Amino acid sequence: MSAELKAKVRDRVGKGASRALRREGQVPAVIYGDNKSPLSITVTYKDAMKRIQMGGFLSQVITVDVDGENHRVIPRDYQLEPVRDFLVHIDFLRVSKSSVLNVEVPVHFTNEETSPGLKRGGVLNVVRHTVELSCPADSIPEFLEIDLGSAEVGDSLHISTVALPKGVTPVITDRDFTIATIAAPSALKSEENEDDAEVVAPDEVPATEVKSDDE
Repeated sequence: MSAELKAKVRDRVGKGASRALRREGQVPAVIYGDNKSPLSITVTYKDAMKRIQMGGFLSQVITVDVDGENHRVIPRDYQLEPVRDFLVHIDFLRVSKSSVLNVEVPVHFTNEETSPGLKRGGVLNVVRHTVELSCPADSIPEFLEIDLGSAEVGDSLHISTVALPKGVTPVITDRDFTIATIAAPSALKSEENEDDAEVVAPDEVPATEVKSDDE
């Protein structure tokens, strides 16, 4: 079941009207796409920010109730005021059951406490916090899960290790890209460097030719 937002048709447009709406606790927004005319709406600031702060806002199908008429959409962008991080506008894209979308999906890691590599002091190096996926509108995963239960120091975790829902594919298809690695701890790296270093005995150090001032 998709999330829901209440909205109203916006009959006032322009910068002045948008500022007035924001002072009233409303956020200007627009619904577009699906070969239909754009629809200017307003949503309640409190409700919109709550959805954004819950995470995954740009990868979640939402039902927007505009004065009693439901619109199935996915948020495609939102703008924040640079100084105060105040929400000023949202763009919604209409979707149908046949829609296929490119979305950024967050990555979650499990079983960190049982990972042999992390137990040895290894460090989880996250290369990608999100992965862009091509998804049917009804099959967008909330997140991707990577199990670290058997991950050792030096392991690389690639997209091929992730179980994706049917019909969902990575946008990047030309390589098995890395999502995270288990890096060696600094202490272990130092020990390995010391072991690999060549030790030169004092009598093996080449003598330096010293010339006298008389020469």
